[in-house]
Amino acid sequence: MHLVLYDDQCPLCVFQMKLLTWLDWLHVSRLVPLSSPEAQKAAPGVAPEALRAAMHVVTAAGKMHRGARCIRFLALRMPLLFPLGLLLWVPGVIWIAEILYNLIARNRLGLSRIFGCKEACSVMPARKREGDQLR
Repeated sequence: MHLVLYDDQCPLCVFQMKLLTWLDWLHVSRLVPLSSPEAQKAAPGVAPEALRAAMHVVTAAGKMHRGARCIRFLALRMPLLFPLGLLLWVPGVIWIAEILYNLIARNRLGLSRIFGCKEACSVMPARKREGDQLR
């Protein structure tokens, strides 16, 4: 199973992880908040600031993906997101996706306030899945 490391102090990130629980029909991922000791164990060579800067996935084989490449990796393993995963393999698209991802990630707390992620998070429940650590 692939570990998804996310910033549980960010309302936008928490909202996205709740959404991910509903999209992951095949249970290919397990959510691990950065406040969990398991997150640092899963990514021992990565500084906590770098982990907070973007979503990371640690594959079952131990390889790590971050940002848009993390989304591409997960999308190719989830039926509803598969077309997005294919699109992200088109030459040049991942480069643009990384720029957009980094722009959103740098401004995610402000975007959380604009889109009301805290309120949306309270309305949208996470799908209960064994092993997930959703805050």
